[in-house]
Amino acid sequence: MREFTLNIEDNFDGKDIKFILKNYFQFSDKLITALKSDDGILLNGKKEFVIKQVKKGDFLKLTLPEKRSLNILPNDIPLDILYEDEDILAVNKPADMPTHPSIGHFEGTLANAVMHYFRDIPFTFRAVTRLDRDTSGVVVIAKNAAAADRLSSQLQSGDFIKEYTAVCVGIPKATKGTIDAPIKREKKGIIRRCIHEDGKRAVSNYEVISTLGKLSLIKLTPHTGRTHQLRLHLSHIGTPIYADFLYGEDIPGERIRLHCGQVEFCHPFSGRPVKITAPLPDDMNLENIIFREQKNS
Repeated sequence: MREFTLNIEDNFDGKDIKFILKNYFQFSDKLITALKSDDGILLNGKKEFVIKQVKKGDFLKLTLPEKRSLNILPNDIPLDILYEDEDILAVNKPADMPTHPSIGHFEGTLANAVMHYFRDIPFTFRAVTRLDRDTSGVVVIAKNAAAADRLSSQLQSGDFIKEYTAVCVGIPKATKGTIDAPIKREKKGIIRRCIHEDGKRAVSNYEVISTLGKLSLIKLTPHTGRTHQLRLHLSHIGTPIYADFLYGEDIPGERIRLHCGQVEFCHPFSGRPVKITAPLPDDMNLENIIFREQKNS
């Protein structure tokens, strides 16, 4: 449960509560509806409607309801917590762990682990950022609906920056650059995407960090959020991600080497800049990969 308070000053004297919710708290219509339905609006200690006009000296208190995600079973799985405050939880998701439960895979996910972490309180799992099962790294989870709403807005506006690292097969011709190639679904109902002029615009920046033999370690910053964007863009320039079974070469027993190493955004309420980092996993060390290949050859 998250509470917000406001002492009414001259700038809001005579305004209705809905105006304040939208313009001061920047609440969406969905959040306002939730406040109304759960009696979450108190003016001077009494329940009020959003059409009520306030005056200087009034005290407004808002309580966002929180319900437990009953469809997600708590699993006692350790979390690698990178950051936590009243509104945000950020964890380092390991590879081979889905973010959400899915048909036929109801347990063992990050959501199950987070629900166990918050097992003693009402909690709704709200992953602001999501990673594929085989992708490791930072996942940001909002601890209340208002934080989720504001962070999602930053994602849509491009103010939420995500930085990835990938191990690729091959070395790009240029050490840094921008990949601007539109993406569309390859065939209706199939997960695979393709580069196509009729697709939605997709833009990614890349920079080569290091190389070893045929492998390269590449830093990536997506500026759009298309499905499989980084995987497809890297394949498009001739350097598919190591063990990428869709856009490169399937390597039995190996996961796709993609890691979300850093996110940057403004805190949803204080506005201060937040930077969260996750260390590169050992299985993305180029020397370790080549050693494993030589050992298995």
